[in-house]
Amino acid sequence: MGAPSIRYTTAFALVLAAALAGPLTTAPALARGPEGIADVAEQVIDAVVNISTKQKVDLNSGAMPQLPPGSPFEEFFEEFFKNRRGPGGPGGQGPNGNNAPQSRRVNSLGSGFIIDAEGYVVTNNHVIADADEVSVILNDGSTLKAELIGTDKKTDLALLKVTPTKPLKAVKFGDSDKLRLGEWVIAIGNPFSLGGTVTAGIVSARNRDIQSGPYDNYIQTDAAINRGNSGGPLFNLDGDVIGVNTAIISPSGGSIGIGFAVPSKTAVAVLDQLRNYKEVRRGWLGVRIQQVTDEIAESLNIKPARGALIAGVDDKGPAKPAGIEPGDVVVKFDGKDVKEMRDLPRIVADTAVGKDVEVIIIRKGKEETKTVKLGRLEDEKPTPASLTPKKDQPDEDKSSVRKALGLDLANLNDANRKKYKIEDKVKGVVITGVDPNSAAAEKRLQPGMVISEVQQQPVTSAADLQKRIDQLKKDGKKTVVLLVVSPSGDPSFVAIGLQ
Repeated sequence: MGAPSIRYTTAFALVLAAALAGPLTTAPALARGPEGIADVAEQVIDAVVNISTKQKVDLNSGAMPQLPPGSPFEEFFEEFFKNRRGPGGPGGQGPNGNNAPQSRRVNSLGSGFIIDAEGYVVTNNHVIADADEVSVILNDGSTLKAELIGTDKKTDLALLKVTPTKPLKAVKFGDSDKLRLGEWVIAIGNPFSLGGTVTAGIVSARNRDIQSGPYDNYIQTDAAINRGNSGGPLFNLDGDVIGVNTAIISPSGGSIGIGFAVPSKTAVAVLDQLRNYKEVRRGWLGVRIQQVTDEIAESLNIKPARGALIAGVDDKGPAKPAGIEPGDVVVKFDGKDVKEMRDLPRIVADTAVGKDVEVIIIRKGKEETKTVKLGRLEDEKPTPASLTPKKDQPDEDKSSVRKALGLDLANLNDANRKKYKIEDKVKGVVITGVDPNSAAAEKRLQPGMVISEVQQQPVTSAADLQKRIDQLKKDGKKTVVLLVVSPSGDPSFVAIGLQ
């Protein structure tokens, strides 16, 4: 069996399997959980809805469409194209000699909940992604056509609007910051298309990063969450929504007691903007950041290791005129502590665009305060091309190369710039070779990268860099921090041991 995978929880078909291993016994009261679960479920169940989507797909090509991970139609296509053979298959003919169907409408079911009696409904973005039609099915079975107000892919949230024909039951958000580990929670949704289903469990963890996006901050719960629960609410025992169920870890697609929900604090901020602007407007600092490792913290005299290390500053971003520089470590932003790298993007994104923000940084071991007028985050830039040079390139003339840190180094000249396609704005010493058994190789340094700073001091030649390294060894330093720049100009700090 392969490693468990993170799965989104949209349902595609009705799956029902049950086996009774023996006679039923009555569990002790404590094993059944708090008595309030039934009261909460009865109170909120009418606000939980099923989300039905329809999409018209082209079956002409005969190949499975390329769908994003977690798409509500992913499993349908995988099974459909795996088993579609013979007459009526792609490019073939139907049983009567007619051409095979050119297209087909497919359905998907997920979950959602009503947050306003006027008809505003919350669900996951991946539940309604690429759908041609979206409908909301109420707990009493009635169906309402839904209008898409807006979506946010980064937090996987979507806001819908229906026109009610009668008063709707709505639920309110609670404060996810007040959740405690072990606190009882209730999930209600549409697992495996079974309709309103109630499950209960506890908060297993908070602030989980499952590598699904830049703002991961999930609540983890062992309440049973399955395919089809996506977009459904996670309630506390006060009947308040404290999370939006989004993903599970499972080798089979069924619950193994590891589910994840977007915290209400995150959801409220996103949904308010979708409601007001039909889009999300996030703050932008204009920097590239990386983790402050123990090695980097020791080299920069930061104790204990904390904050977000500024690896690069956008020339057109808000950070540059504020005086923030590569090598600075942000430890507080707008009054909020930055304990680790991934805290900063969330805090910046949640801060109002255009606000003047105090930023506390550590520079060369001392704290400084900068004021930044926050910009607005636009679409991300494309990922730079691979940094590995082509194998058929001729070897570097090593007359000026110096051996240091397991690196072959050369002065940056026109020949090197042409060979490694290094942009004119990049300054420093070019790496021409890496010892595969060195710490530099473990840090993924590659030929064509340029070392522009050693211990936050610029270097202009291989001899200059060697001199700096020799002095650091003489001073008893165990680690050196290098500012390494890709040929296209993307910088990052790398800490390498000197022993």
